[in-house]
Amino acid sequence: MSDIELLMNALGMLGIVCSIGLGIWIVFLLSDIKQLRLSVDNLKHTLDEMDEQAKLVVRTDIELNKAQEELDKKITGLYTLQTLSRQISATLDEAQIFSKIEPPLLADLGFEKAVAFGWDESHPGAVIRLSAGFSEAETAAISSLIDGEKTHFKRLISDERAVSSISPSIDQGFRNKVCTIFKVTAFVISPYLPKEGNKGIFLAGAENPDTVINEGDEELIKILANQIGQALDNARLFEKTWQAHQELESRVEQRTRELSQAFEEIKRVSQRKNDFVSNVSHELRTPLTSIKGYASILLSGKLGVIPEEAHKRLEKINKHSDELVQFVNELLDIARIESGRMTLKIAPVNLKNIVDEVGDMLTVQMKERQIAFSSILPDAIPEVMADYSQIKRVFINLVNNAFKYTQAGGRITVRVQRVDTGIQVDITDTGCGMPEDALDKLFTEFYRVDTAINQEVKGTGLGLAMVKHIVEAHKGNIWVKSKVGAGSTFSFTLPQSV
Repeated sequence: MSDIELLMNALGMLGIVCSIGLGIWIVFLLSDIKQLRLSVDNLKHTLDEMDEQAKLVVRTDIELNKAQEELDKKITGLYTLQTLSRQISATLDEAQIFSKIEPPLLADLGFEKAVAFGWDESHPGAVIRLSAGFSEAETAAISSLIDGEKTHFKRLISDERAVSSISPSIDQGFRNKVCTIFKVTAFVISPYLPKEGNKGIFLAGAENPDTVINEGDEELIKILANQIGQALDNARLFEKTWQAHQELESRVEQRTRELSQAFEEIKRVSQRKNDFVSNVSHELRTPLTSIKGYASILLSGKLGVIPEEAHKRLEKINKHSDELVQFVNELLDIARIESGRMTLKIAPVNLKNIVDEVGDMLTVQMKERQIAFSSILPDAIPEVMADYSQIKRVFINLVNNAFKYTQAGGRITVRVQRVDTGIQVDITDTGCGMPEDALDKLFTEFYRVDTAINQEVKGTGLGLAMVKHIVEAHKGNIWVKSKVGAGSTFSFTLPQSV
């Protein structure tokens, strides 16, 4: 075989080898291309996802900004509502309540205009109580236009219902008329409903077409309208209270003048009574002294022997003269105490000495009636500040009074004890007692309990009255507890010696 053939064979073999290598390379190249396509697809998918995420981020950011704006608007609205509520609530003048709702505060609520109106029986048309954001000419025009929609507005008041331009339940015709009357593009209407007085409508509106209201705006205006209603109630209540106070003051002044005049008249009458009693008593003393003197002379036998019958009658004259003198003396004492002419010699007094003296004074009479007398006085009982002779009269009168109404075999007890108000004295008997309805009148001058026993026991009805005056002149109190058939307890207090 020639060299040429060998060369050709070698080249053929080389071509075969090259073709095989090229095929293998193409196979590997196609595999790489496939891998690249897969990577491109993955990258495209990743880019698409990133694009969606970016869009989501943008949308979220826009929504967050919008939410933040809404939140800022609500916070501003709530702060403004709080300010308005505080100012309105602090106003007690009904005419000034609506004047607190000014345009700057409305703007913070998201509105440019506000109107408050209602109807009054004394006025033929609608009464505008607030007009913010309107000129005088516009306000005058609104007043007449409102009456044309009076039925709709009255229905909102009766239903106690708030509506807005976005309310699905609002009549579109009414919505358009409201926008036309008040020249607004959006609005909220809420009735203000005081418990008393005329109810009305509060309207807040926006004239900017880009203004968007929501349910939060409706709630703010509704709350503000409620605040207006409560403020009107407070103002009217204050007005009523003030008028009642003025009327009460006037009545008190008038009554005070009447009472002062009556008191002065009572003082004059009392003075005349005391003067009369004093004069009469003094006038009675002279003839009584003469009667008693002549009776005593006759009884002594200095003018001759007196027949037995005449002697008995002279003794009665003498006895009744003594009773009449005592009566006159008691009248004089009461008159002196009431007029302040009695001078008390106040000094420390040991009540045990007085109780012992009164017991000794009445011992004989009590033994004759078999009435037991006892006293209960602690050894350490303090002295009292009193007039010795006058307090002794109190004890004598009360113990003697107990003696009169205590049957044979009964008991009279005097107890002295310390209490918060000073020293208290209780004089208790086991006598007939008194009905409850008589106790309040017992210390009244000339009053005597209407009982069968009192028909037999003589008395003037002045003793207890005098006792009361003496105790009260010592700045003490006196009272009685009694029950029919169960005896009585007379109690009085005296100031303790320091």
